[in-house]
Amino acid sequence: MADRESAVRSDGVGAEQAAIRLARAERRVDWRRILGLCLGIGIFAALYALPAWPDAVDPAGNRFVLTHEGKAALGLLGLALTWWATEVVPIGVTAVAIGVLQALFFIRPAREAFADFMDPAVWLVLASLVIGMTFTKTGFTKRVAYKMLALAGERTRMLYFGCFAVTALLTLVMTHTSAAATLFPLLMAVHSLYEDGERPTRFGKGLFIGMAFAAASCSVASLLGSGRAPVAAGLYRDLTGRDISFFEWTYYMLPLGWGMALLLWLYCLIRFPPERPAIAGLAARARALYERLGPVTRNECLAALAVGAAFVLLAARHLVPALAGLDKSAAFVAAVVLFFVFRILSIQDLEEIPWNIALLFGGALSMGTCLWQTGAARWLAVASLVWLQGTGGVAFLLLLGLALMILTNFVVNVALIAACLPAALVVAHYLGVAPEMVLYTTMAAASMPFMLLLGAAPNAIAYSSRQFTAREFFWAGVPASLLLMALLGLFVWLIWPLMGMPLLNP
Repeated sequence: MADRESAVRSDGVGAEQAAIRLARAERRVDWRRILGLCLGIGIFAALYALPAWPDAVDPAGNRFVLTHEGKAALGLLGLALTWWATEVVPIGVTAVAIGVLQALFFIRPAREAFADFMDPAVWLVLASLVIGMTFTKTGFTKRVAYKMLALAGERTRMLYFGCFAVTALLTLVMTHTSAAATLFPLLMAVHSLYEDGERPTRFGKGLFIGMAFAAASCSVASLLGSGRAPVAAGLYRDLTGRDISFFEWTYYMLPLGWGMALLLWLYCLIRFPPERPAIAGLAARARALYERLGPVTRNECLAALAVGAAFVLLAARHLVPALAGLDKSAAFVAAVVLFFVFRILSIQDLEEIPWNIALLFGGALSMGTCLWQTGAARWLAVASLVWLQGTGGVAFLLLLGLALMILTNFVVNVALIAACLPAALVVAHYLGVAPEMVLYTTMAAASMPFMLLLGAAPNAIAYSSRQFTAREFFWAGVPASLLLMALLGLFVWLIWPLMGMPLLNP
């Protein structure tokens, strides 16, 4: 009895000590968060309060004044990039703060600042997220993945290729994050057949790093492959007045994205050659898993029909004059509505949509439009022309791509696009570079963060496999980034012009 009472007292003391330690941890000051918050606010306050800056002068002698609103927009950009990079508050909250500060400090009217959050591009982002969630819930993505594994067979080198191929197919209709999250457990099962336990292997490194690389490169092939693609196209439409159709985007970007994926497959074969040539029994297991799914379900058919109907409507715009004005966002949002009409999704599924991500894209679009409308982007671009005088079109695009390729590893890529695209379009005008080249170059370079884990969600998903370290990912990403620049240079100089996209303005 005495021993029991002693144990009770001991447990009580232990619990009390644990509670004290927890309370102390909660009271501990998070200096990193405070520093990030203060740094962002300080940048905005400093630029807002500073006296007027000198005018920017273009090569023709025209002067561009940086208005007070434009200077405040640059300060707001500094705040947004700081908070997005440090994530001191949720990224969606930072996006909302962009609209709020525009209204509070009279940078833009509130109606204009918040209207960008309801832009069709943001709705297309939402539609792509819900489509990916629907295909995952119905089992469609597993069906595609199992079938591809069965076709790839048991050879480890072809399994690399199968991983890239499945990722390429999935990112045509869902975001790269959804595709990576879908493939991850499947690849973990594949690796468990290759190696007992979680011991890192060359095959595991190539499989998971390759999945992250493929998700990034293939995501540019379709407007549904990532949230940044609709935002870039929407911002381009607002700045130039020209709408990029769904199929036009795919026509130019699919060869680049899938070509990059093919190069990365060859690169992974060289960098991470598997220790063993084959995995015995894998093909039979993949077929068994596919058969376990049973026949194609009603929900799979209805989901595929709804999304297929959206594609048919978009294709019909070029054939039926009455449909010429149909917006691509409306077509895919209509498919999402049908998911709920057919009861493929429920109200619980609606609550699982990552609204934080949707707000991010709305805030980025609002930030980019603000830079353009206040004249800050034009002033910044003209002021930087002194460093670019005498630069040819190809050299300018490659310098732009190189800068974005490096920065996208540190900064949220949609924010980077919103900040850089308006200024790059102005510089391109003075250099005589076609604006379409700027759009596609910006999108390609900002979409492939191959060096740091924080650059994209698929990188973090792959890292959770414990097959590689952050250092190994970085050193694998450096040659991959150089491959991207080489391929991008080939497309800018030769392939895109042969496909009908002019390098220079006529």
